[in-house]
Amino acid sequence: MPDKRPRGPQPQWRPKRETRRVLEAVEAVLDAYADYLPVTLRQIYYVLHGQGVLAKTRQDYKRMCEYVGMARRSGRIPWDAIRDDKQVAVAAPPSFAGPEDFWRTMEAAATSYRVDRQHGQTVRLELWSETEGMVPQLVRVGREYGIACYSGGGFDGLAGKYNAAQRAVTDGRRTCVLHVGDYDQSGEWILTALAEDVAAFAAAGGADVEFVRVAVTPDQVVAYGLPTAPPSTTDRRAFSGAATTQAEALRPDVLAALVREAVESRLDMTVLRQAIEREPAERRTLVERLRRGG
Repeated sequence: MPDKRPRGPQPQWRPKRETRRVLEAVEAVLDAYADYLPVTLRQIYYVLHGQGVLAKTRQDYKRMCEYVGMARRSGRIPWDAIRDDKQVAVAAPPSFAGPEDFWRTMEAAATSYRVDRQHGQTVRLELWSETEGMVPQLVRVGREYGIACYSGGGFDGLAGKYNAAQRAVTDGRRTCVLHVGDYDQSGEWILTALAEDVAAFAAAGGADVEFVRVAVTPDQVVAYGLPTAPPSTTDRRAFSGAATTQAEALRPDVLAALVREAVESRLDMTVLRQAIEREPAERRTLVERLRRGG
């Protein structure tokens, strides 16, 4: 029997009343968090659940996903407003149409020149997210401080763990990984596995790596009234809490504030400000030299 689900663009789609009700609430969330886009579907769902728009059921979550999917197909909701968990980007190798294109590209690079915002700091920071879909939000915060962000979910990323350790070894400073993940059996064990493996690889090369849970913590569950669920009965791994919470239950603005607080408490902000203040003069010098030489 052929699949009757919509395919491709659906510009003629006209939602029914209940669908419009949910979509209007979704659009209000996107408007409220315009500075934090893209957000994930689950983040939107948790906000709507907190507002009483949707119930905390798999059926309501699935229904919302279907509505939003059609809204994106129809053009009602922009594609780039929502981060898809399985979205994968593959960069093409750099290439140019010719010498003039090359020089234009170099000038554009000089015009956007940024100093290394972590230069001169005694500790090197990285941001890690258990949930891949939340990475763009952390990237936006990390960019302010020159901090790279990585997706660290799962237990099988051996190469990723080794590479993280090698970054610490190559840099030479103590590395602190600020981690955002779910507060549940899997989330606790993911963080433990990452921390132990990366630290062991790093120690073999003479480097020191520390992992810090930025979110979600038990205190945050209480402070922000986050929705909880009982621990999985099929997951036998030890868990320190009595109820579980997903990282995506944190509002995007709250998550950004928590990450900023964790970052700024570990940086010398005077050194950071000095680096940023010298950036415009260095950028102008680069552009002028490039134009003279080109």
